[in-house]
Amino acid sequence: MNTTELLSIVVPCYNEEEVLPIFFEAVQKECEQLKNCDVEFIFVNDGSKDKTLSVLRNLATSYPKTVRYVSFSRNFGKEAGLYAGLEHAKGDYVVVMDADLQDPPELLSEMLQILQESHGEIDCVGTRRVTRDGEPPIRSFFAKQFYKLINHISDTDIVDGARDFRMMTRQMVDAILSITEYNRFSKGIFSWVGFNTHYLDYKNKERAAGETSWSFWQLFKYSIDGIVAYSDVPLSIASITGFLSFFAALILALIIIVRTLVFDDPTSGWPSLACIILAIGGMQLFCLGILGKYLGKMFLETKKRPIYIIKEDENNSK
Repeated sequence: MNTTELLSIVVPCYNEEEVLPIFFEAVQKECEQLKNCDVEFIFVNDGSKDKTLSVLRNLATSYPKTVRYVSFSRNFGKEAGLYAGLEHAKGDYVVVMDADLQDPPELLSEMLQILQESHGEIDCVGTRRVTRDGEPPIRSFFAKQFYKLINHISDTDIVDGARDFRMMTRQMVDAILSITEYNRFSKGIFSWVGFNTHYLDYKNKERAAGETSWSFWQLFKYSIDGIVAYSDVPLSIASITGFLSFFAALILALIIIVRTLVFDDPTSGWPSLACIILAIGGMQLFCLGILGKYLGKMFLETKKRPIYIIKEDENNSK
């Protein structure tokens, strides 16, 4: 006798008014092909400024047994949205998807089949983009460099091109939820908790509607957060920079002394001195910036602030 299992689909949303109806229809159509598996949707409204919340209210009213949602009191960021969705998911399997349909819904049945047929050998089926067609070239270049850098300086392996779109067992989801740190970097967390992950490759797809809320600067800051969260190499760089600066100053001082005593060559004046001061000052500020970044993260962690605050859900609609 087959036992019906539950699949939870977690969808963080920020200004996704245009694409949500398209997304829900497309995913629901794919879910009809899943055998011996019920489906629930958990939408997380991350302080959207458009009519995303209204769309979610309508979906929850039209599909009360299938659609659930939570709405934050303000924008807390995608990481908070992911965590909230995982916390509210009740499924035996949990999948994380973006609402923009860049995560192909047609992979859901294959992902579920792999997990069910592995009999516990595979805990997660992730997805990996093999192309970045449609993405600005400069963004693609820096993304590739980021993955190369973080995998060189971190003990946590982060797969190049891996998406947040993945299906996980309840055991893996519970392990992720046990990590309650305020400064979250999900790509690192998914890898850090371990468990066996099988990747499916697919070609990049463009958004079905609307515009992305991720600017290049936001992605850059997010990558810095990832490096700080999973590597202490920048702290070592600060120490090495200080040592090299001292060593270079010592060598230059010896050269000046030798030139003056042996060759009677007068030392040049304030321009060279100003350059040296600016160079050393710049290195000091750079090192202080690295230390400040780590201290800032520690400061936020010690405050023990909640990762998110819920203003409304499907049981408490305005």
